[in-house]
Amino acid sequence: MRSLKLKMGLVLAALLIMTVAILSVLVLRGLNVNQQLQIEEMLAKQSRIASQYVRQSYVTGEERLPAETFMAHNSQRMALYLSMLTGLPIALYDASGKETGSSLARPPADSMSDTLAYALSGKIAYQSSGNTIMYFAPIRAEDEMLGVVRFQYSTARERAFAAEIRDLFEAAGLIALAAGFALGYGYFYRLAAVITKLRLASKDIREGRYLKEPPVRRRDELGDLGRDVYYMSDSIERNISAMREEQRKLELAIRKLQELEKQQKQFIGNISHEFKTPLTAIKAYIELLSMYRDDPKLTDEAIESMGKETERLYEMVDKVLRLAALEKYDFEQQAETVRLDELLHDLGSRMRGKAAKFDLTLRVEAEPAAVWADRESLIHIFVNLIDNAIKYNAPGGTITVRARNRGSFAEIEVEDTGIGIPGEAQVNVFEPFYTVNKDRSRQSGGTGLGLPLAKRLTEAQGGTIELAASSAAGTLFRVRLPARERRSGRLE
Repeated sequence: MRSLKLKMGLVLAALLIMTVAILSVLVLRGLNVNQQLQIEEMLAKQSRIASQYVRQSYVTGEERLPAETFMAHNSQRMALYLSMLTGLPIALYDASGKETGSSLARPPADSMSDTLAYALSGKIAYQSSGNTIMYFAPIRAEDEMLGVVRFQYSTARERAFAAEIRDLFEAAGLIALAAGFALGYGYFYRLAAVITKLRLASKDIREGRYLKEPPVRRRDELGDLGRDVYYMSDSIERNISAMREEQRKLELAIRKLQELEKQQKQFIGNISHEFKTPLTAIKAYIELLSMYRDDPKLTDEAIESMGKETERLYEMVDKVLRLAALEKYDFEQQAETVRLDELLHDLGSRMRGKAAKFDLTLRVEAEPAAVWADRESLIHIFVNLIDNAIKYNAPGGTITVRARNRGSFAEIEVEDTGIGIPGEAQVNVFEPFYTVNKDRSRQSGGTGLGLPLAKRLTEAQGGTIELAASSAAGTLFRVRLPARERRSGRLE
Protein backbone atom coordinates (compact mmCIF):
# COMPACT_ATOMS: atom_id res chain seq x y z
CA MET A 1 0.00 0.00 0.00
CA ARG A 2 2.98 2.32 -0.08
CA SER A 3 2.06 3.38 -3.57
CA LEU A 4 -1.44 4.40 -2.46
CA LYS A 5 -0.08 6.53 0.38
CA LEU A 6 2.47 8.10 -1.90
CA LYS A 7 0.00 8.75 -4.68
CA MET A 8 -2.66 10.30 -2.46
CA GLY A 9 -0.08 12.45 -0.68
CA LEU A 10 1.19 13.67 -4.03
CA VAL A 11 -2.38 14.32 -5.22
CA LEU A 12 -3.09 16.50 -2.20
CA ALA A 13 0.20 18.33 -2.61
CA ALA A 14 -0.50 18.80 -6.32
CA LEU A 15 -3.93 20.28 -5.56
CA LEU A 16 -2.39 22.73 -3.13
CA ILE A 17 0.33 23.68 -5.60
CA MET A 18 -2.25 24.11 -8.35
CA THR A 19 -4.34 26.32 -6.06
CA VAL A 20 -1.35 28.47 -5.15
CA ALA A 21 -0.26 28.60 -8.79
CA ILE A 22 -3.70 29.72 -10.03
CA LEU A 23 -3.99 32.23 -7.20
CA SER A 24 -0.51 33.61 -7.89
CA VAL A 25 -1.25 33.93 -11.62
CA LEU A 26 -4.49 35.79 -10.93
CA VAL A 27 -2.92 38.06 -8.30
CA LEU A 28 0.12 38.84 -10.47
CA ARG A 29 -2.11 39.49 -13.47
CA GLY A 30 -4.30 41.80 -11.37
CA LEU A 31 -1.23 43.51 -9.97
CA ASN A 32 0.13 44.11 -13.48
CA VAL A 33 -3.20 45.48 -14.67
CA ASN A 34 -3.47 47.74 -11.62
CA GLN A 35 0.09 49.02 -12.09
CA GLN A 36 -0.61 49.66 -15.78
CA LEU A 37 -3.78 51.63 -14.98
CA GLN A 38 -2.01 53.67 -12.31
CA ILE A 39 0.87 54.48 -14.67
CA GLU A 40 -1.52 55.48 -17.46
CA GLU A 41 -3.58 57.61 -15.09
CA MET A 42 -0.48 59.33 -13.72
CA LEU A 43 0.95 59.99 -17.19
CA ALA A 44 -2.41 61.25 -18.44
CA LYS A 45 -2.53 63.68 -15.53
CA GLN A 46 1.03 64.85 -16.21
CA SER A 47 0.24 65.27 -19.92
CA ARG A 48 -2.74 67.48 -19.08
CA ILE A 49 -0.53 69.65 -16.89
CA ALA A 50 2.10 69.91 -19.62
CA SER A 51 -0.49 70.63 -22.31
CA GLN A 52 -2.10 73.30 -20.20
CA TYR A 53 1.26 74.93 -19.49
CA VAL A 54 2.28 74.96 -23.17
CA ARG A 55 -1.13 76.32 -24.25
CA GLN A 56 -1.01 79.01 -21.63
CA SER A 57 2.52 80.05 -22.68
CA TYR A 58 1.41 80.16 -26.30
CA VAL A 59 -1.77 82.16 -25.72
CA THR A 60 -0.39 84.64 -23.17
CA GLY A 61 2.81 85.45 -24.99
CA GLU A 62 3.69 89.11 -25.61
CA GLU A 63 3.33 88.63 -29.32
CA ARG A 64 1.41 85.94 -31.09
CA LEU A 65 3.95 83.87 -32.98
CA PRO A 66 3.15 81.07 -35.40
CA ALA A 67 2.91 77.70 -33.64
CA GLU A 68 6.01 76.30 -35.35
CA THR A 69 8.08 79.40 -34.45
CA PHE A 70 6.74 79.39 -30.90
CA MET A 71 7.70 75.76 -30.39
CA ALA A 72 11.14 76.28 -31.90
CA HIS A 73 11.92 79.27 -29.61
CA ASN A 74 10.38 78.06 -26.32
CA SER A 75 10.36 74.22 -26.30
CA GLN A 76 13.73 73.76 -24.60
CA ARG A 77 12.83 76.09 -21.76
CA MET A 78 9.37 74.56 -21.36
CA ALA A 79 10.76 71.01 -21.46
CA LEU A 80 13.22 71.75 -18.64
CA TYR A 81 10.55 73.44 -16.56
CA LEU A 82 8.02 70.65 -17.08
CA SER A 83 10.65 68.01 -16.28
CA MET A 84 11.40 69.78 -13.02
CA LEU A 85 7.67 70.14 -12.31
CA THR A 86 6.71 66.51 -13.01
CA GLY A 87 9.96 64.79 -12.11
CA LEU A 88 9.99 62.92 -15.44
CA PRO A 89 12.21 63.26 -18.53
CA ILE A 90 10.25 65.26 -21.14
CA ALA A 91 10.62 66.09 -24.81
CA LEU A 92 8.54 68.46 -26.96
CA TYR A 93 7.83 68.13 -30.68
CA ASP A 94 6.31 70.66 -33.06
CA ALA A 95 3.38 69.92 -35.36
CA SER A 96 5.69 68.53 -38.03
CA GLY A 97 7.13 65.90 -35.67
CA LYS A 98 10.50 67.59 -35.14
CA GLU A 99 11.91 67.47 -31.62
CA THR A 100 12.27 71.10 -30.46
CA GLY A 101 13.15 70.65 -26.81
CA SER A 102 14.19 67.92 -24.39
CA SER A 103 15.31 67.52 -20.78
CA LEU A 104 17.48 64.57 -21.81
CA ALA A 105 21.09 64.98 -22.86
CA ARG A 106 20.62 62.53 -25.73
CA PRO A 107 17.50 61.16 -27.42
CA PRO A 108 16.42 57.53 -26.87
CA ALA A 109 17.91 54.95 -29.24
CA ASP A 110 14.60 53.23 -30.09
CA SER A 111 12.62 54.43 -33.11
CA MET A 112 9.37 56.13 -32.15
CA SER A 113 8.29 57.56 -35.50
CA ASP A 114 5.10 55.45 -35.74
CA THR A 115 4.01 56.27 -32.20
CA LEU A 116 4.81 59.98 -32.71
CA ALA A 117 2.83 60.07 -35.94
CA TYR A 118 -0.14 58.54 -34.13
CA ALA A 119 0.07 61.24 -31.43
CA LEU A 120 0.31 64.00 -34.07
CA SER A 121 -3.06 62.82 -35.37
CA GLY A 122 -4.52 64.06 -32.09
CA LYS A 123 -4.56 60.83 -30.05
CA ILE A 124 -2.63 59.64 -27.01
CA ALA A 125 -0.11 56.92 -27.76
CA TYR A 126 2.69 55.10 -25.93
CA GLN A 127 5.17 52.34 -26.49
CA SER A 128 7.13 50.10 -24.09
CA SER A 129 10.73 49.01 -24.39
CA GLY A 130 12.21 46.99 -21.53
CA ASN A 131 11.62 48.92 -18.31
CA THR A 132 10.78 52.21 -20.10
CA ILE A 133 7.44 53.62 -21.30
CA MET A 134 7.39 56.44 -23.88
CA TYR A 135 4.08 58.32 -23.46
CA PHE A 136 3.00 60.78 -26.21
CA ALA A 137 0.17 63.31 -25.79
CA PRO A 138 -0.96 65.91 -28.36
CA ILE A 139 -0.96 69.64 -27.46
CA ARG A 140 -3.68 71.82 -28.96
CA ALA A 141 -4.53 75.48 -28.61
CA GLU A 142 -7.83 76.82 -30.06
CA ASP A 143 -8.18 73.83 -32.42
CA GLU A 144 -4.61 74.35 -33.58
CA MET A 145 -2.04 71.52 -33.26
CA LEU A 146 0.95 72.96 -31.42
CA GLY A 147 2.87 69.70 -31.16
CA VAL A 148 3.37 66.66 -28.93
CA VAL A 149 4.76 66.19 -25.46
CA ARG A 150 6.65 62.96 -24.67
CA PHE A 151 7.13 61.59 -21.15
CA GLN A 152 9.71 58.91 -20.40
CA TYR A 153 8.71 56.72 -17.45
CA SER A 154 10.75 53.91 -15.88
CA THR A 155 8.77 50.84 -14.69
CA ALA A 156 11.74 49.24 -12.88
CA ARG A 157 10.17 49.82 -9.45
CA GLU A 158 6.85 48.24 -10.45
CA ARG A 159 8.61 45.26 -12.02
CA ALA A 160 10.74 44.74 -8.92
CA PHE A 161 7.61 44.79 -6.77
CA ALA A 162 5.92 42.25 -9.05
CA ALA A 163 9.03 40.04 -8.88
CA GLU A 164 8.91 40.14 -5.05
CA ILE A 165 5.29 39.09 -5.10
CA ARG A 166 6.10 36.25 -7.54
CA ASP A 167 8.95 35.03 -5.31
CA LEU A 168 6.59 35.13 -2.36
CA PHE A 169 4.08 32.92 -4.15
CA GLU A 170 6.84 30.51 -5.21
CA ALA A 171 7.94 30.17 -1.59
CA ALA A 172 4.33 29.65 -0.56
CA GLY A 173 3.97 26.96 -3.24
CA LEU A 174 7.00 25.06 -1.91
CA ILE A 175 5.65 25.27 1.63
CA ALA A 176 2.25 24.07 0.40
CA LEU A 177 3.90 21.15 -1.39
CA ALA A 178 5.79 20.04 1.71
CA ALA A 179 2.84 20.52 4.03
CA GLY A 180 0.36 18.93 1.64
CA PHE A 181 2.54 15.88 1.07
CA ALA A 182 3.14 15.44 4.82
CA LEU A 183 -0.54 15.82 5.70
CA GLY A 184 -1.69 13.62 2.84
CA TYR A 185 0.87 10.93 3.55
CA GLY A 186 -0.02 10.88 7.25
CA TYR A 187 -3.75 10.70 6.63
CA PHE A 188 -3.59 8.06 3.95
CA TYR A 189 -1.06 6.06 5.98
CA ARG A 190 -3.83 5.20 8.44
CA LEU A 191 -6.29 4.53 5.63
CA ALA A 192 -3.77 2.36 3.79
CA ALA A 193 -3.11 0.33 6.96
CA VAL A 194 -6.79 -0.65 7.08
CA ILE A 195 -6.79 -1.54 3.38
CA THR A 196 -3.64 -3.63 3.95
CA LYS A 197 -5.44 -5.64 6.63
CA LEU A 198 -8.33 -6.28 4.25
CA ARG A 199 -5.94 -7.29 1.48
CA LEU A 200 -4.09 -9.71 3.76
CA ALA A 201 -7.43 -11.15 4.87
CA SER A 202 -8.45 -11.76 1.24
CA LYS A 203 -5.05 -13.35 0.61
CA ASP A 204 -5.55 -15.69 3.56
CA ILE A 205 -8.92 -16.73 2.19
CA ARG A 206 -7.44 -17.30 -1.26
CA GLU A 207 -4.73 -19.53 0.25
CA GLY A 208 -7.19 -21.51 2.37
CA ARG A 209 -6.58 -19.84 5.73
CA TYR A 210 -10.06 -18.81 6.77
CA LEU A 211 -10.81 -15.97 9.19
CA LYS A 212 -11.81 -16.45 12.83
CA GLU A 213 -12.86 -12.81 13.35
CA PRO A 214 -13.39 -9.66 11.25
CA PRO A 215 -10.04 -8.26 10.07
CA VAL A 216 -10.95 -4.64 11.01
CA ARG A 217 -13.42 -3.09 13.47
CA ARG A 218 -14.58 0.35 12.41
CA ARG A 219 -17.86 2.24 12.33
CA ASP A 220 -17.72 3.20 8.67
CA GLU A 221 -17.80 1.63 5.21
CA LEU A 222 -14.43 -0.06 5.72
CA GLY A 223 -15.76 -1.68 8.89
CA ASP A 224 -18.78 -2.97 6.95
CA LEU A 225 -16.44 -4.34 4.31
CA GLY A 226 -14.38 -6.11 6.99
CA ARG A 227 -17.48 -7.82 8.40
CA ASP A 228 -18.59 -8.83 4.91
CA VAL A 229 -15.17 -10.35 4.23
CA TYR A 230 -15.43 -12.33 7.48
CA TYR A 231 -18.93 -13.64 6.62
CA MET A 232 -17.74 -14.57 3.14
CA SER A 233 -14.77 -16.45 4.62
CA ASP A 234 -17.02 -18.41 6.95
CA SER A 235 -19.41 -19.29 4.13
CA ILE A 236 -16.58 -20.40 1.82
CA GLU A 237 -15.04 -22.55 4.56
CA ARG A 238 -18.31 -24.37 5.19
CA ASN A 239 -18.96 -24.92 1.48
CA ILE A 240 -15.40 -26.11 0.83
CA SER A 241 -15.59 -28.58 3.70
CA ALA A 242 -18.79 -30.03 2.24
CA MET A 243 -17.34 -30.30 -1.27
CA ARG A 244 -13.90 -31.72 -0.44
CA GLU A 245 -14.98 -35.31 -0.19
CA GLU A 246 -16.75 -35.28 -3.54
CA GLN A 247 -13.89 -33.33 -5.09
CA ARG A 248 -11.36 -35.87 -3.87
CA LYS A 249 -13.24 -38.67 -5.61
CA LEU A 250 -13.54 -36.76 -8.86
CA GLU A 251 -9.98 -35.42 -8.90
CA LEU A 252 -8.41 -38.86 -9.15
CA ALA A 253 -10.39 -39.79 -12.25
CA ILE A 254 -9.99 -36.35 -13.87
CA ARG A 255 -6.27 -36.28 -13.15
CA LYS A 256 -5.83 -39.68 -14.77
CA LEU A 257 -7.77 -38.67 -17.87
CA GLN A 258 -5.94 -35.36 -18.15
CA GLU A 259 -2.57 -37.04 -17.79
CA LEU A 260 -3.41 -39.56 -20.47
CA GLU A 261 -4.64 -36.84 -22.81
CA LYS A 262 -1.59 -34.70 -22.11
CA GLN A 263 0.77 -37.59 -22.74
CA GLN A 264 -0.99 -38.43 -25.99
CA LYS A 265 -0.77 -34.85 -27.26
CA GLN A 266 2.84 -34.53 -26.20
CA PHE A 267 3.71 -37.80 -27.87
CA ILE A 268 2.11 -36.89 -31.19
CA GLY A 269 3.45 -33.31 -31.11
CA ASN A 270 6.97 -34.34 -30.14
CA ILE A 271 7.29 -37.07 -32.77
CA SER A 272 5.81 -34.86 -35.50
CA HIS A 273 8.24 -32.10 -34.68
CA GLU A 274 11.17 -34.50 -34.58
CA PHE A 275 10.33 -35.89 -38.03
CA LYS A 276 9.74 -32.45 -39.52
CA THR A 277 13.22 -30.99 -38.95
CA PRO A 278 15.31 -33.52 -40.94
CA LEU A 279 12.65 -33.74 -43.64
CA THR A 280 12.78 -29.97 -44.01
CA ALA A 281 16.53 -30.08 -44.55
CA ILE A 282 16.26 -32.95 -47.06
CA LYS A 283 13.49 -31.17 -48.96
CA ALA A 284 15.55 -27.98 -49.14
CA TYR A 285 18.53 -29.81 -50.64
CA ILE A 286 16.28 -31.57 -53.15
CA GLU A 287 14.93 -28.22 -54.29
CA LEU A 288 18.44 -26.80 -54.54
CA LEU A 289 19.60 -29.80 -56.56
CA SER A 290 16.69 -29.35 -58.94
CA MET A 291 17.76 -25.72 -59.42
CA TYR A 292 21.54 -26.31 -59.66
CA ARG A 293 21.96 -29.74 -61.21
CA ASP A 294 25.45 -29.02 -62.56
CA ASP A 295 27.02 -27.94 -59.26
CA PRO A 296 29.19 -30.88 -58.10
CA LYS A 297 30.09 -29.23 -54.84
CA LEU A 298 26.42 -28.71 -54.00
CA THR A 299 25.69 -32.31 -55.02
CA ASP A 300 28.37 -33.69 -52.70
CA GLU A 301 27.22 -31.47 -49.87
CA ALA A 302 23.59 -32.43 -50.44
CA ILE A 303 24.37 -36.16 -50.55
CA GLU A 304 26.36 -35.96 -47.35
CA SER A 305 23.77 -33.85 -45.50
CA MET A 306 20.79 -35.85 -46.74
CA GLY A 307 22.61 -39.01 -45.76
CA LYS A 308 23.02 -37.68 -42.23
CA GLU A 309 19.40 -36.59 -42.05
CA THR A 310 18.20 -39.91 -43.45
CA GLU A 311 20.23 -41.76 -40.86
CA ARG A 312 18.77 -39.53 -38.18
CA LEU A 313 15.27 -40.19 -39.47
CA TYR A 314 15.93 -43.93 -39.40
CA GLU A 315 17.15 -43.71 -35.83
CA MET A 316 14.09 -41.70 -34.80
CA VAL A 317 11.71 -44.18 -36.47
CA ASP A 318 13.43 -47.02 -34.67
CA LYS A 319 13.21 -45.11 -31.42
CA VAL A 320 9.53 -44.32 -31.96
CA LEU A 321 8.76 -48.00 -32.57
CA ARG A 322 10.57 -49.00 -29.43
CA LEU A 323 8.83 -46.24 -27.46
CA ALA A 324 5.45 -47.33 -28.74
CA ALA A 325 6.18 -50.93 -27.79
CA LEU A 326 7.26 -49.93 -24.31
CA GLU A 327 4.46 -47.33 -23.94
CA LYS A 328 7.02 -44.63 -23.12
CA TYR A 329 6.53 -40.98 -24.00
CA ASP A 330 9.98 -39.48 -23.39
CA PHE A 331 13.15 -39.91 -25.41
CA GLU A 332 15.88 -41.79 -23.62
CA GLN A 333 18.93 -39.76 -22.74
CA GLN A 334 22.28 -41.22 -23.86
CA ALA A 335 24.87 -38.84 -22.43
CA GLU A 336 28.29 -38.58 -24.04
CA THR A 337 31.07 -36.09 -24.63
CA VAL A 338 29.83 -33.65 -27.26
CA ARG A 339 32.10 -31.13 -28.94
CA LEU A 340 29.84 -28.14 -29.36
CA ASP A 341 32.01 -26.39 -31.95
CA GLU A 342 32.02 -29.48 -34.20
CA LEU A 343 28.30 -30.09 -33.67
CA LEU A 344 27.35 -26.49 -34.48
CA HIS A 345 29.51 -26.35 -37.60
CA ASP A 346 27.93 -29.61 -38.73
CA LEU A 347 24.42 -28.29 -38.13
CA GLY A 348 25.35 -25.05 -39.88
CA SER A 349 26.37 -26.93 -43.01
CA ARG A 350 23.09 -28.87 -42.92
CA MET A 351 20.88 -25.80 -42.43
CA ARG A 352 22.82 -23.47 -44.74
CA GLY A 353 20.96 -24.82 -47.74
CA LYS A 354 17.58 -23.98 -46.24
CA ALA A 355 18.83 -20.53 -45.26
CA ALA A 356 20.04 -19.89 -48.82
CA LYS A 357 16.60 -20.86 -50.13
CA PHE A 358 15.14 -17.92 -48.20
CA ASP A 359 17.96 -15.56 -49.24
CA LEU A 360 19.55 -15.70 -45.78
CA THR A 361 23.15 -15.97 -44.60
CA LEU A 362 23.97 -18.49 -41.86
CA ARG A 363 27.21 -17.97 -39.90
CA VAL A 364 28.70 -20.17 -37.18
CA GLU A 365 31.26 -18.67 -34.77
CA ALA A 366 32.11 -21.43 -32.30
CA GLU A 367 34.97 -21.58 -29.84
CA PRO A 368 36.23 -25.02 -28.76
CA ALA A 369 33.84 -26.24 -26.04
CA ALA A 370 32.60 -29.61 -24.83
CA VAL A 371 29.73 -30.78 -22.63
CA TRP A 372 28.47 -34.08 -21.25
CA ALA A 373 25.01 -34.37 -22.82
CA ASP A 374 22.73 -36.30 -25.13
CA ARG A 375 23.82 -35.55 -28.70
CA GLU A 376 20.35 -36.04 -30.23
CA SER A 377 18.83 -33.68 -27.68
CA LEU A 378 21.43 -31.01 -28.50
CA ILE A 379 20.80 -31.50 -32.23
CA HIS A 380 17.09 -31.01 -31.68
CA ILE A 381 17.63 -27.89 -29.53
CA PHE A 382 19.93 -26.07 -31.96
CA VAL A 383 18.22 -27.21 -35.17
CA ASN A 384 14.95 -25.91 -33.77
CA LEU A 385 16.46 -22.53 -32.83
CA ILE A 386 18.17 -22.16 -36.21
CA ASP A 387 15.02 -23.29 -38.03
CA ASN A 388 12.96 -20.67 -36.17
CA ALA A 389 15.58 -18.01 -37.02
CA ILE A 390 15.16 -18.94 -40.70
CA LYS A 391 11.35 -19.05 -40.61
CA TYR A 392 10.92 -15.71 -38.92
CA ASN A 393 13.70 -13.80 -40.68
CA ALA A 394 13.53 -11.23 -43.46
CA PRO A 395 14.97 -11.77 -46.96
CA GLY A 396 18.59 -10.70 -47.10
CA GLY A 397 18.98 -11.19 -43.33
CA THR A 398 21.50 -13.20 -41.34
CA ILE A 399 21.52 -15.92 -38.69
CA THR A 400 24.54 -16.03 -36.39
CA VAL A 401 25.31 -19.00 -34.14
CA ARG A 402 27.96 -18.39 -31.47
CA ALA A 403 29.49 -20.74 -28.91
CA ARG A 404 31.77 -19.65 -26.08
CA ASN A 405 33.54 -21.52 -23.32
CA ARG A 406 32.71 -19.88 -19.98
CA GLY A 407 34.67 -22.29 -17.79
CA SER A 408 32.00 -24.02 -15.73
CA PHE A 409 29.50 -23.86 -18.59
CA ALA A 410 29.26 -23.36 -22.33
CA GLU A 411 27.17 -20.52 -23.74
CA ILE A 412 25.49 -20.80 -27.15
CA GLU A 413 23.62 -17.92 -28.82
CA VAL A 414 21.39 -18.00 -31.89
CA GLU A 415 20.72 -14.50 -33.24
CA ASP A 416 18.68 -13.44 -36.26
CA THR A 417 17.76 -10.17 -37.95
CA GLY A 418 14.10 -11.09 -38.32
CA ILE A 419 10.75 -9.67 -37.32
CA GLY A 420 11.23 -10.02 -33.56
CA ILE A 421 8.73 -11.07 -30.89
CA PRO A 422 6.27 -8.51 -29.47
CA GLY A 423 6.86 -7.60 -25.82
CA GLU A 424 3.53 -8.98 -24.62
CA ALA A 425 4.28 -12.35 -26.24
CA GLN A 426 7.84 -12.83 -24.97
CA VAL A 427 6.78 -14.32 -21.63
CA ASN A 428 4.78 -17.05 -23.39
CA VAL A 429 7.18 -18.24 -26.09
CA PHE A 430 8.13 -21.34 -24.08
CA GLU A 431 4.50 -22.32 -23.40
CA PRO A 432 3.30 -25.46 -25.29
CA PHE A 433 1.36 -24.76 -28.50
CA TYR A 434 1.79 -21.00 -28.15
CA THR A 435 2.49 -19.17 -31.42
CA VAL A 436 3.06 -15.42 -31.78
CA ASN A 437 1.53 -15.16 -35.26
CA LYS A 438 -0.79 -18.02 -36.13
CA ASP A 439 -1.01 -17.11 -39.83
CA ARG A 440 2.76 -17.01 -40.16
CA SER A 441 3.08 -20.23 -38.17
CA ARG A 442 0.73 -22.01 -40.56
CA GLN A 443 2.73 -20.76 -43.52
CA SER A 444 6.06 -21.81 -42.04
CA GLY A 445 4.82 -25.03 -40.45
CA GLY A 446 5.24 -24.02 -36.82
CA THR A 447 3.23 -25.95 -34.21
CA GLY A 448 4.14 -24.08 -31.06
CA LEU A 449 6.00 -27.12 -29.70
CA GLY A 450 9.53 -26.33 -30.83
CA LEU A 451 10.58 -23.93 -28.12
CA PRO A 452 8.83 -25.82 -25.27
CA LEU A 453 10.57 -29.02 -26.42
CA ALA A 454 13.89 -27.20 -26.64
CA LYS A 455 13.40 -25.86 -23.12
CA ARG A 456 12.54 -29.30 -21.70
CA LEU A 457 15.50 -30.95 -23.43
CA THR A 458 17.87 -28.18 -22.30
CA GLU A 459 16.76 -28.55 -18.70
CA ALA A 460 17.16 -32.33 -19.01
CA GLN A 461 20.85 -31.66 -19.74
CA GLY A 462 21.09 -29.49 -16.62
CA GLY A 463 21.16 -26.29 -18.68
CA THR A 464 19.00 -23.23 -19.27
CA ILE A 465 17.50 -21.51 -22.29
CA GLU A 466 16.17 -17.96 -22.44
CA LEU A 467 14.93 -15.30 -24.80
CA ALA A 468 17.79 -12.86 -24.21
CA ALA A 469 16.60 -10.03 -26.46
CA SER A 470 13.99 -9.30 -29.10
CA SER A 471 13.07 -6.19 -31.03
CA ALA A 472 12.19 -5.07 -34.54
CA ALA A 473 15.89 -5.58 -35.37
CA GLY A 474 15.90 -9.29 -34.52
CA THR A 475 15.83 -11.96 -31.81
CA LEU A 476 18.53 -13.55 -29.63
CA PHE A 477 18.15 -16.90 -27.82
CA ARG A 478 20.83 -17.97 -25.31
CA VAL A 479 21.50 -21.53 -24.14
CA ARG A 480 23.81 -22.40 -21.26
CA LEU A 481 25.02 -25.99 -20.75
CA PRO A 482 27.22 -27.05 -17.83
CA ALA A 483 30.61 -28.61 -18.54
CA ARG A 484 30.34 -31.46 -16.04
CA GLU A 485 32.89 -34.04 -14.94
CA ARG A 486 32.41 -37.55 -16.20
CA ARG A 487 32.39 -40.40 -13.78
CA SER A 488 35.60 -41.78 -15.34
CA GLY A 489 37.31 -38.41 -15.72
CA ARG A 490 36.89 -34.83 -16.91
CA LEU A 491 35.59 -33.67 -20.26
CA GLU A 492 38.31 -33.16 -22.80
